[in-house]
Amino acid sequence: MTETKNITSEEKIWAAISYLWILSVVAIAARKNNEFVRFHASQGLLLFAVSIVLCFIPVIGWLLNILIGITAIVGIIRALQGEKWQLPVAADLAKSFGDWLVKTLKL
Repeated sequence: MTETKNITSEEKIWAAISYLWILSVVAIAARKNNEFVRFHASQGLLLFAVSIVLCFIPVIGWLLNILIGITAIVGIIRALQGEKWQLPVAADLAKSFGDWLVKTLKL
């Protein structure tokens, strides 16, 4: 699902930054009350967590990490366009993961 509404340039930049692995934690902590940024940061967090796990799996994990990198690039582009682009298959899991992280770390 893609959804577009009036998003400021600052929100777009924060959302795009959230796909840059560890910076997703910074984005969600800094803009946790912004629904657009939090949406993208939750997805970036999930990609970051999965990529960490996959880096320990030789060959297959490394190849899947390339796919995660491509997905992150698509997320960055969509965020800069002001779209709420959902990760294929894992959008609901990303939202739950982001909510859990904010609650657990008390961000």
